[in-house]
Amino acid sequence: MVADEPIQVTCAGRTDTGVHATKQVVHLQTTKNRPERAWVKGTNAHLPDDISVNWSKVVSTDFNARHSANARRYAYVVYTNSIRSALFSDMYTRDPRRLDADAMHEAAQVLLGENDFTSFRASSCQSLTPMRNIHHLKVHRADDLIVIDIKANAFLHHMVRNIAGVLLDIGAGRFQTNWAGELLTLRDRTKGSVTAPPSGLFLIDVLYPSVPEIPLGAMLPHFLQNIVEHDPED
Repeated sequence: MVADEPIQVTCAGRTDTGVHATKQVVHLQTTKNRPERAWVKGTNAHLPDDISVNWSKVVSTDFNARHSANARRYAYVVYTNSIRSALFSDMYTRDPRRLDADAMHEAAQVLLGENDFTSFRASSCQSLTPMRNIHHLKVHRADDLIVIDIKANAFLHHMVRNIAGVLLDIGAGRFQTNWAGELLTLRDRTKGSVTAPPSGLFLIDVLYPSVPEIPLGAMLPHFLQNIVEHDPED
């Protein structure tokens, strides 16, 4: 054991089965004193191949990975080629429809700011309030990929995947661009689209502006390095 004592970890946010995270933040309290590099290498020695610790920092005792964060950022990746790829199939959602990324981006802008996202939350969501504040929501195409880039103060259960489902149906021409706004007003999850698959979703940033020990900026998947923009506000 790296800590050599019982510990409890707290994550910045949960991810559903099949969802990826390139910048998940976890905190723990321990009485043991180890070099920061030892926490990284020692922990990785006990983790499965699909989880890797990238860095460690000592922070104040009042830091909380979940409650100290003031924003989270996700990227939802859609592969649109009509021919399936043999590579990285678990790293994106495939939608071979003729998707209009510009229409998706236009439709998404009505969701900006603080709103009631009842129409975009899972029926099993346990949050006490449906209110969330979306800071930015951008959709753009890069060849066969469409990326939905969304940052908010927090997210409801399945909120990003439900937004993605609506935007994909708008991009495919099933609904007009004003449909996202209509759903927002209806506050009825049953009126929306199906929940988009988990495989295209990445947690890419958790922001702690008042905690300088935490690296700032998104940690992007390797194939999105030149596709997703770095947010100047991070």
